[in-house]
Amino acid sequence: MRVMKTFVMLAITAGWWLLSGTASSFAASDEAPFAGRSTPDRRVRDYILPARVLWQSPPEGCAVRDAEFLLRPFNGQISLADPSGCILNNNGKAPGILLDFGRELQGGIQLAVAGLLPSSGQSKNAHVRIRFGESAAEAMSELGGEANAASDYSVRDETPLLPRFGTVEFGNTGFRFIRIDLVESNSFVVLKAVRAVFVHSDLPALGSFRCNDERLNRIWAAGAYTVFLNMQDYVWDGIKRDRLVWAGDLHPETSTIGAVFGNVPVVPASLDFVRLETPLPNWMNGFSSYSLWWLIIQRDWYLQNGDLAYLRQQQAYFTGLLRQMKKHIGPDGAETLPGTRFLDWPSSYNKKVIHAGLQALMVLAFEAGGEMAAALGDSATAVECAEAVTCLRKHLPEHGNSKSAAALMVLAGLGDAARFNREVMGVDGAKRMTTFTGYYVLQARAKADDYQGCLDNIRDFWGAMLDLGATTFWEDFDLDWLPNAARIDELVPPGRKDIHGAGGAYTYKGFRQSLCHGWASGPTAWLSQHVLGVQVVEAGCKTVRIVPHLGDLQWAEGCFPTPNGVIKIRHEKQADGTIKSDIQAPPGVRVESAAK
Repeated sequence: MRVMKTFVMLAITAGWWLLSGTASSFAASDEAPFAGRSTPDRRVRDYILPARVLWQSPPEGCAVRDAEFLLRPFNGQISLADPSGCILNNNGKAPGILLDFGRELQGGIQLAVAGLLPSSGQSKNAHVRIRFGESAAEAMSELGGEANAASDYSVRDETPLLPRFGTVEFGNTGFRFIRIDLVESNSFVVLKAVRAVFVHSDLPALGSFRCNDERLNRIWAAGAYTVFLNMQDYVWDGIKRDRLVWAGDLHPETSTIGAVFGNVPVVPASLDFVRLETPLPNWMNGFSSYSLWWLIIQRDWYLQNGDLAYLRQQQAYFTGLLRQMKKHIGPDGAETLPGTRFLDWPSSYNKKVIHAGLQALMVLAFEAGGEMAAALGDSATAVECAEAVTCLRKHLPEHGNSKSAAALMVLAGLGDAARFNREVMGVDGAKRMTTFTGYYVLQARAKADDYQGCLDNIRDFWGAMLDLGATTFWEDFDLDWLPNAARIDELVPPGRKDIHGAGGAYTYKGFRQSLCHGWASGPTAWLSQHVLGVQVVEAGCKTVRIVPHLGDLQWAEGCFPTPNGVIKIRHEKQADGTIKSDIQAPPGVRVESAAK
């Protein structure tokens, strides 16, 4: 027996040495002794307790006891010494609870099962039904039907088996609410804890924004948080749907990332991903417009970060893409892009509007291509791009009274900013805007010096989502949805409209619509660019121009990230209407400033 004990101890010791020493070196070595390759996950996991119990099933036919127990802190370890918890007891009808975690999250759910009731003599596993929801109504919904609840890109409705005693995790989606039902008759479960498993990038927010209007502060932060949740292994546009790298959707997101997080690897990784999966002559994501957006993003990313080596890696591809694009300019200067022609969803059936938007995007993309070619010393391609821009500007399409198309035309120099703002973009306030192209409407209205109109649009359009209980911005929103709409963080009262289940349009009707969509983050970038007033002049932020536009604000302050550190900015409106600015830039950043 003593020999056996000695052998066991030696084996344990040797195993521990292997795990703590040699195995860790194998994990970093090309000679790792396992068939597969290990890919590290550089994201982090946080466990989040529920903020409140929003609903529990009525007592008739089923029982829920001590639901508030789930709001207590939990150390992550089940114990035999303490069997207390939230009890779900199915006496012929499934008991359920609805938990609110207080904010949108990306990840899954952890259930800690504390065992059987002491009075029971049976040992039995239990199935529970778990429903994730970005709104309370979505978590309470059934799949399909008119409300269109779905598990398309992530599974948000499942019925797993719980252990009799232990901790287990389920799910990988975007959510704020969790409904849990015990589905089997004559069964029960004691839940020690239900915690959200929050999976996210480990990144500090280097940029910031604050002003004397708390509504704008909340909007800036919500846009930043929306994109932060979508910065996973790549930059997605939605954490519930779609969990994909869409090249066009990336532009508002990378603009926000530049204003909040600065130069982070997930952006070039995403740009490279979509390039590598789109060999020429294909169009990114199947949309010709998305290849144009990719060029614009590459120029903007280079301008802020100044990484010439990375830009050179893109040169062969973007040069080929530019020449491919040039083949689709007609003799009259009109674009003739083939394939799926997409600007935004509201214009998807209006050929005139799509043409106007694509004409403008062609100009913007060739301008971006010319700047990148010049930075790399390719004067021949830069000249070709300039010639293409000149040719394209001979053709002035009709904007079709579309705010999106009119805005892009202004940004491309195809329309007068003041006139288009007066006739199209500034009409009806924030109506007929979209969460995606609303960013470009703001940019174009800024060119018309209508900064006050922009601030009003931001408050009315994006602020309305916050008024409805949102903590992130949505795939789409329409002010016409507001009358009689219930908040998304409450159960829909009788007679009120479920803005999530009854809203949406096109491919995102009802609960299929994402309530955390990165392309909706535009106001965050815009407030940093125009209220703080930061415009990059020289690649790598070697020179920035800071011209604040406070509108009706009394003061604004914040930080803007550069490769050399953050610029600290504060603007205050004086009694005579002038603005006093305090700007502290890091070494290597030259500031051109002017106050208005």
